[in-house]
Amino acid sequence: MKLSPSRSLCFAILGFFFTLTPARTFYVDAVAGNDAATGLSNALAWKSLTPVNAFTFQAADSILFKNGTQYTGSLIPKGSGTATSPIYVGVYGTGNAPLIQAQGLSPDALLLQNVSYWIVNGLELTNTGATRATTRRTGVHLTSTGSAIISGIRLRNLYVHDVNGNIVKSNTNEGQGILFESSGTSRFDDLIIENCHLVRTDRNGICQYTSGSVRSTRVIIRNNLLEDIGGDGIKTWGSNGALLEYNVIHGGRMRAQDNAAGIWPFASDSTVIQFNEVSGMKGTMDGMSYDADYQCRGSLFQYNYSHDNEGGFLLICAPGNSYSTNTVFRYNISVHDGIDASRIFQIGGKATNTWIYNNTIYLAANQNVPIITDNEWSGGNADSTYFYNNIFYVDGTTHYVWNLSKHNFFQNNVFYGNHTMPPADSRAITAKPPLSNAGSDINGMAATGAAYKFSAAAPAFATGVVIANNGGRDFMGNIVPSTTAPYVGAIQYGTASVILPFSSAHLRGLKNGMVGFELRNLLGRKMEGKIK
Repeated sequence: MKLSPSRSLCFAILGFFFTLTPARTFYVDAVAGNDAATGLSNALAWKSLTPVNAFTFQAADSILFKNGTQYTGSLIPKGSGTATSPIYVGVYGTGNAPLIQAQGLSPDALLLQNVSYWIVNGLELTNTGATRATTRRTGVHLTSTGSAIISGIRLRNLYVHDVNGNIVKSNTNEGQGILFESSGTSRFDDLIIENCHLVRTDRNGICQYTSGSVRSTRVIIRNNLLEDIGGDGIKTWGSNGALLEYNVIHGGRMRAQDNAAGIWPFASDSTVIQFNEVSGMKGTMDGMSYDADYQCRGSLFQYNYSHDNEGGFLLICAPGNSYSTNTVFRYNISVHDGIDASRIFQIGGKATNTWIYNNTIYLAANQNVPIITDNEWSGGNADSTYFYNNIFYVDGTTHYVWNLSKHNFFQNNVFYGNHTMPPADSRAITAKPPLSNAGSDINGMAATGAAYKFSAAAPAFATGVVIANNGGRDFMGNIVPSTTAPYVGAIQYGTASVILPFSSAHLRGLKNGMVGFELRNLLGRKMEGKIK
């Protein structure tokens, strides 16, 4: 029998309502809960992680853990949300954040496996075993396998601490505070890790690992505080266009005996690293605050602060059979970085077309550190490195170590203090820059900016090289002129015209398109025509 149009519409509407499942909220209370209950109200809360892990959640569901409660084991929920109706994990009630403690009995305190559109907010997670792990141990672990595209994951306001994972650099077996990992042809898209606090996570803090062939996209790591980290702080491995901003690291490479750095990309293109502060990196393997590692193109470091890192300020490196190219490092400040066996900048191996301009570097009276070293790596040597408009303010002693790098260009840099055989610079300035409080060693971006700005108009230092596509703003947000000579260093004189910090929308645009356009214009041509 053929249905009339009106009856067909009626059945379609009924079908829609019968297949639409309303959003549900599940409660978990380790004190008063009952695993035999439904979990669908505060009075019928589940008691442990067991029913949570056994259930498959769906779009718009919420799982709420009661504040002030503790759970032993791993949280491994299943199911995926949608872009408009993610699955939410959060808290209810008053008191301390709910604690999930894996106790080294399982590899991960929280594991999300091949699921999309989850928001995890407000939990405390630990994974401390009786002894240090010799295999991977994590606080939070996100996985993407096969050919999956894992989308819309949000990790927010998590307190991840005391993960005594494997401290030896091994990629597949390192301990991690927060790890997102892909394999095969899978990848992550639209992943945000924000406002998290990590303490004593070994080996690393927030890191990506991939053994696959496809790079993740739209990865944002921002506003996180990392303290007393065993090895690397924040690392992307296999992401294009990642944004790492407003993160603070106090203490890295605290227990690792092999190479580690503060914030760095590996096998990642067009990474933007900005408005971060790194301090207290230990040792000289590598021990720097920032690193543009190999298989990277177009890494952009800007508006960052670095202080008291034993390994130095910046590493750019690649072996002879690989590449690290088109790195831009601008409007950053370094204070008291490097120890005597270290360096401020290390250009290692096959680093090509590197632009280092308008940075401010301060060495204290007790420091004797080379500002620049270069070294060969597996037959690779640096080529085409441009140092413009930097302030090298030295109250101690510095020198320069040159090996087989070529085409090193210096113009309009400040070499103040005791520089042994500084590089040739036809427009070098040796006068003392009138900075407000040079030598200040403090935490915080705003206070540092106030200390390292010009205290008065100084025409001799307003003679910088004009650089095309200069980003438009300096460390403090002052406008950088694009057609007339700027001040040297990270901060322009005066605050009459200030660009406010980038909005999230602007940063997304910058990350997704503007940076690539800018770098192509800045770096995709020969040097002629770029310098005025």
